[in-house]
Amino acid sequence: MIAYALAILFLVLFGRNVRRDRRRFSNAVLLGLAVAFLALGLLGELDRLPPVVLDAVAVLTPFAALPAALAVAVCLLANGVVMARHEGTRLANLLSLGAGLALLGVIALLLTAARVDSRPLHVVAGAVLLPAGYLAFLLLCFLGYSWLYGRLPVRRDADFLVVLGAGLIDGDQVPPLLGARLDRAFDLAAAQQARGRPPVLVVSGGKGDDERCSEASAMADHLIARGVPADRIRLEDRSRNTAENMEFSATLMAAERERYRCVVVTNDFHVLRTALITRRAGVPGQVTGAPTAAYYWPSAVLREFVAVLVSYPVHNVCAILLLALLGGAAGWQG
Repeated sequence: MIAYALAILFLVLFGRNVRRDRRRFSNAVLLGLAVAFLALGLLGELDRLPPVVLDAVAVLTPFAALPAALAVAVCLLANGVVMARHEGTRLANLLSLGAGLALLGVIALLLTAARVDSRPLHVVAGAVLLPAGYLAFLLLCFLGYSWLYGRLPVRRDADFLVVLGAGLIDGDQVPPLLGARLDRAFDLAAAQQARGRPPVLVVSGGKGDDERCSEASAMADHLIARGVPADRIRLEDRSRNTAENMEFSATLMAAERERYRCVVVTNDFHVLRTALITRRAGVPGQVTGAPTAAYYWPSAVLREFVAVLVSYPVHNVCAILLLALLGGAAGWQG
């Protein structure tokens, strides 16, 4: 009953926070805690099963968990290879490969510690296991709330649709990733125009060292080619990252309309972190996502997750160090 009560409590807190502002990472954690305590409550119901069935579940669960973890690791490794072939070997493209190798390392460490009677090895295993569990929990929270937030409908008409830039190909061509964002913005603009309130589209992105024009310029040309009037497009062509996208776009929008509402368009993997950034920048609006190629999604999500972790350095470093100490102490006593 306590687990169910805690699940309800965290669900109520989640609902209250979402009503106040959807763009908080605490929403993801509260939802994750509600689901975790609900799962604990359901596990507690296993005590009501016949002893034979309960013993079978206790024996089979570890055997099911190991193949599942190995399958996840293999999928991450395979995706890392695909990313390297399609996108190159930059560090950001190798995150799924690194995550797969790290997961295999943790599995090997835990299996070895379970078989070898070595106190130092048990200390290391404990110090690794609890922080790994913490990071896995936060990743699941991130995935769950990203999925939920990305499917929330746009609540009201916007004065501006802000399209975030991405790298160009061949120096001045819109790649499929960026094209999906522009298509999503075009559809939103067309739907709003049909209701009699055509929005202004803000295309946001500066010029990279390997590009012949700014991302904003290429995006504007793409939209004009699709029939968007040039006078309905504004260019923000100075930004180099998402934070600057929002900062410079906010200045542009506020100069044109003091009390404005906007919708920010990016890709689905980028939605939650962009929402966190819009909140910090004081931008009044919602973030919506465009679809992403399946092979690109795992590494992109891991990159976004790492970026969110880094944006809360004190909380996460303290939590990881504390859990490592507790896990190491448990391994020493065991």
